[in-house]
Amino acid sequence: MNSNENYLNLKDSYLFSVISQKVAAYADANPDQNIIRLGIGDVTRPLVPTVTNALQKAVAEMGNAATFRGYGEEQGYSFLRQAIGGYYAGKGVSLGEDEIFISDGAKSDLGNILDIFSAENTVLIPDPVYPVYVDTNIMAGRNIIYMNGNEENNFLPMPDPCVKADIIYLCSPNNPTGSVYAREQLKLWVDYAIGQQAVILFDSAYEIFVSGAELPTSIYQIDGAQTCAIEFCSLSKTAGFSGTRCGYTIVPRALVRGGTSLNKLWLRRQTTKFNGVPYIIQRGAAAVFTEEGMAQIKRDVSYYLENAGIIADTLAECGIWFTGGQHSPYLWLKCPNGLSSWEFFDYLLEEMNIVGTPGTGFGKNGDGFFRLTAFGDKEHVIEAMRRMKKMFKKT
Repeated sequence: MNSNENYLNLKDSYLFSVISQKVAAYADANPDQNIIRLGIGDVTRPLVPTVTNALQKAVAEMGNAATFRGYGEEQGYSFLRQAIGGYYAGKGVSLGEDEIFISDGAKSDLGNILDIFSAENTVLIPDPVYPVYVDTNIMAGRNIIYMNGNEENNFLPMPDPCVKADIIYLCSPNNPTGSVYAREQLKLWVDYAIGQQAVILFDSAYEIFVSGAELPTSIYQIDGAQTCAIEFCSLSKTAGFSGTRCGYTIVPRALVRGGTSLNKLWLRRQTTKFNGVPYIIQRGAAAVFTEEGMAQIKRDVSYYLENAGIIADTLAECGIWFTGGQHSPYLWLKCPNGLSSWEFFDYLLEEMNIVGTPGTGFGKNGDGFFRLTAFGDKEHVIEAMRRMKKMFKKT
């Protein structure tokens, strides 16, 4: 028996596990301190009433022999796929029901989608970036090329025609930086992918936070994207489903490589390795896309964006460089006084009892930067920013 030695090339611990351990150790040693967590990007607002009502109704159905459901379709119940299709129609994107696949979240699918690609493919990944993109490809032993995100390009790297890649990861709004690609920028990526015969894996987990018609919320709003891109989205951030688990992946029928339909490959993979999301959860998810559900959810999104505005105003007052926050729950700041990411983490924790996320955990270009999340309770955000102003505000 041989193990997969590619796992030995991973960092010893997942970024957020390390953070949890450090915070727990500090809390144990300082039990009287009021620690405010603005680190892990987990929502704090509860599921909206339209969703919980749908969940409760579905639970009752499962307790009645006449309405009980057993195994469902691996790619998701038709009622949910139709609801998602309607949501995309509102963006001006036409999707077939068989192009939409329901899953237990974008994180799972972003890793599992690699099953349909050869391990020989070269992968192009931005730096800094969500660690799952990198780790899942290291696990598979793929060759990874990094594209540099930095202050000069506002952490939105663009394609280099001299670089050859087969799989391209894009995330917009970006995690961790909060930066959003403009339509013209995404068009350059689509043209690059078509020219390379590559496939874009487009993570749109935070699309609900984007406002204004000038910024795309789906890669398929770009001409040609249905021939070169797979899109992933999660209801964890859209509708607070982080503890409920539901998302979806879109694989267009027009996406063909080497004469093979990637839609058919993904369907085959899912029907073999995945037994579907529970009926109860899918009923709750379908309620998200109703008129009432979207109105309630957008109130929560506004709440988080107000938090982001509070953080942004504080950083600006303190003279700290940052990006993100306007169309994203994340703010990406430059560590003051030349501190490294982990030095700033320790400083915030020990001096202000605030927890954030060190930028270096998202890649080498993240060193010297730091991520704060707006997903907290507003009172906690206000208090955290009061502490930061006291320490950093320039007089």
